[in-house]
Amino acid sequence: MTEVFETFTPEETLEIAERIGRKAGRGAVYALLGDLGVGKTVFSKGFAKGLGVTETVVSPTFTILREYRSGRLPMYHFDVYRIEEPEEMNEIGFREYFYGDGVSLVEWADQIPELIPRSAVRITISKDPSKGFGYRKITAEWPETEEHDDSCD
Repeated sequence: MTEVFETFTPEETLEIAERIGRKAGRGAVYALLGDLGVGKTVFSKGFAKGLGVTETVVSPTFTILREYRSGRLPMYHFDVYRIEEPEEMNEIGFREYFYGDGVSLVEWADQIPELIPRSAVRITISKDPSKGFGYRKITAEWPETEEHDDSCD
C-alpha cells in the first residue's frame, strides 16, 4: 500500500510523521530516503513523538546510531550516510536492532539497500521548489506483508 502526503511547513511534516510513528509495531524497520536537506531529521522527530519518545531526537550522523527508550517501544535511529561498505553495519550489530524488540528508523537507507529487509516501510521525502520553500512530498510504501523478512542474512 502506498500513501502520499503533501506538507508545506515543518510542523505539518512532524504531524504526518507522528501519525506514521503511532502505527509502528515491534520489530518494524522504516527506510527513510531523500536528498540532503529534505527534512529526514524533522520527520524522525515527529516519528519519535508518535512512539511516545520524550528524549530530544537529533541526527546520529557521526555516531551512526542513537537509541531512544522512553517511548512505548524502543526507537533505534540510524543515519548511515557515512557508511561506505555495508559490512560496517555488522560492527554495530544492526541485525539485533532490525530484528529486535523496537522500531528501527534508517536515514539514508539507500546507502545499504542489500541490508534493508523487504518487509521495511519505505518513506521517501522530496522537495519541489515550484510549490514553495517548505513544500515536501512524503511517500510511504508499506510492504504487502507485515511479517518479518530476514533475507539480508
